[in-house]
Amino acid sequence: MTGTDRLAPVTERAARWRSLVPEAVPAAGPDLMVALDIDGTLLTHDGGLGAEVRAAVAALKESGTHVVLATGRSVQATIPVARDLGLTDGAVVSSNGAVCVRIDPAHENGYEITDVVTFDPGPALRLLREELPDGLFAVEDLGRGYKVTAPFPMGELSGEVEVVPFEELLEAPATRVTLRAPHLDAADFDALVDRIGLHGVGYAVGWTAWLDISPEGVNKASALEMLRGRLDVAAGATVAMGDGGNDLEMLAWAAHGVAMGNAGPHVQAVADAVTGDVHEDGAAVVLRALLER
Repeated sequence: MTGTDRLAPVTERAARWRSLVPEAVPAAGPDLMVALDIDGTLLTHDGGLGAEVRAAVAALKESGTHVVLATGRSVQATIPVARDLGLTDGAVVSSNGAVCVRIDPAHENGYEITDVVTFDPGPALRLLREELPDGLFAVEDLGRGYKVTAPFPMGELSGEVEVVPFEELLEAPATRVTLRAPHLDAADFDALVDRIGLHGVGYAVGWTAWLDISPEGVNKASALEMLRGRLDVAAGATVAMGDGGNDLEMLAWAAHGVAMGNAGPHVQAVADAVTGDVHEDGAAVVLRALLER
């Protein structure tokens, strides 16, 4: 995108980039379901949320479209973003698909957990620790925060964070296990998983030195497909937008998957279209294109 494009009103960019949304996709309204990743898609990785993105999400919601946040964040870290975006009802997918909630302002917590998928974290944790004894390990403590073997960098985990002995992480079923290893990159994590042969789980490499382990067969796409059925939305009336390795299945699942301009080549390769960078409000361009058809 050129400097001139960045300065152009988002509506002009939507008209210019109309090809980002094919005619086969329904226009904004109750027949459409739009799944949106958060970090690197709606928010910059330092937590910035552009005014154009906020306005576009609000307008899409007002149109009656089913707007579903689909994120690797925990519930506690997701709900404040939903509120900031003006999403006061509807479903949210968190923990990379292992947890679904219904936003409900009348509820004590502002939401109700509707679906949870867990797994035995013990085998994966033991294998990973044998390979990386100095790694930082965390297990999501649903509804509260995380149990960790040592403190994570400030701001990376939300809710209550409790440091516990490694063995305590093995004791209860989990929705997600996280490994933080600052000296590893995405390729290192992929090689690690191949080398140790993790079985019975799924995994996704984060944008930092971060590996998420989840229940086998559970990801953003599996949760979104369940919600699509409940909402009675046609399979061809689904749009998804994301930027990370944990968005691969979601982008392939959607009738129209859009990768962010800041997404890696392996993510853009599975998408049907590529929009602008998160710093250029690339998500807003696609959402406005849906609204102005």
